[in-house]
Amino acid sequence: MNKARKLIIAGNWKMNKTVAEALDLVGDLKIDLANIKEVDIVVCPPYTALSEVSKAILDSNLRLGAQNMSENNVGAYTGEIAAVMLKEFSVRYVILGHSERRQYQKESDELISKKALAAHAASLKPIVCVGETLAEREGNQTEKVLEKQVRGSLAGITKEQIPETIVA
Repeated sequence: MNKARKLIIAGNWKMNKTVAEALDLVGDLKIDLANIKEVDIVVCPPYTALSEVSKAILDSNLRLGAQNMSENNVGAYTGEIAAVMLKEFSVRYVILGHSERRQYQKESDELISKKALAAHAASLKPIVCVGETLAEREGNQTEKVLEKQVRGSLAGITKEQIPETIVA
């Protein structure tokens, strides 16, 4: 494969899998995907399974990602996860701005930009999600929505950080 950047396949497990189920899945993935070298394979289990999955994939070609993180380093932010906490589990990637979080948690492009900058500051690779709703697609607004989300969500990202930023 002759690409400027290595392709990435990331699986977001959302709110699925207990720790035991997560370990079963990564056990199977380690076997089934052991010979895949041309792409980076990232698994993004729920937070409750990060510690055990991190240990289970140490000797494999699988990489660990988190499903979200706070724009804040540490502090009184109940229920949030700081980048430094993710790094303890050898997390390398973090999904930001997923459509559900944009819709249900009302995450803005500005917030996603702050999170992306915090991820870079912690040497994590942000996977910034963009996408239109069905109504926007049917209203022929796809390009306008994507442009707004990309520009807003990547605001402040430097030229040096662009190669380490994934847009999904």
